[in-house]
Amino acid sequence: MMDEQLLSYLEEFITPERKAKFIKVLEQRTNYLTVAVEDVYQMHNTSAVVRSCDIFGVQGVHLIESRYGQSLDSEIAMGAQKWVDVHRYNNTKDCLSILKNKGYKIIATTPHNDSCFLDEFTMTRKTALFFGTERDGLSEEVMKNADGYLKIPMVGFTESLNISVSAAIILQQLTSNLRNGELPWQLTEEEKKEKMLDWTKKSIKSIDDILERYYNEK
Repeated sequence: MMDEQLLSYLEEFITPERKAKFIKVLEQRTNYLTVAVEDVYQMHNTSAVVRSCDIFGVQGVHLIESRYGQSLDSEIAMGAQKWVDVHRYNNTKDCLSILKNKGYKIIATTPHNDSCFLDEFTMTRKTALFFGTERDGLSEEVMKNADGYLKIPMVGFTESLNISVSAAIILQQLTSNLRNGELPWQLTEEEKKEKMLDWTKKSIKSIDDILERYYNEK
């Protein structure tokens, strides 16, 4: 259970403008749509996807790092990792299992399946978008376990887009669809309070000292 007294205490250490910004951003955040990135080799691409998640209001991003290790560059992400929940996995199976258990429909983004184009895609339940490596795309494990596929329509000679560009295009479209639709896409009140506490902590430089003082006084 979120400590509301602690939140009220910590809010005294941030400006009213900062608090208002948090509230405004949280109204546009969603966990209804989430993103999973599988074994992307170029670190800047993963970081750019995290930035896009923050920009378009997607609260969670899942990084599968079984082949190339840590794939997030904090400088390229430009601080977005502070505001987005980054979940890391050592293998694809665990990521798929956790997201499915949380009720997410697994959607594989791929240029090699024409079953559903972006402008035709409709969300009817919580959705996890999977993006694959620059060269090989998504693994066979994701493709076999996917509940559906999604393709960006293209009319040029090149058959695929950079992963970070693909993610930005798809997220802009789908988050816009959510906000203009009637699905329960927003965070719950409890989720908003939890993120408010998290973001407030991350905004206070001497947070460890302040937390120690709070718990000692309590």
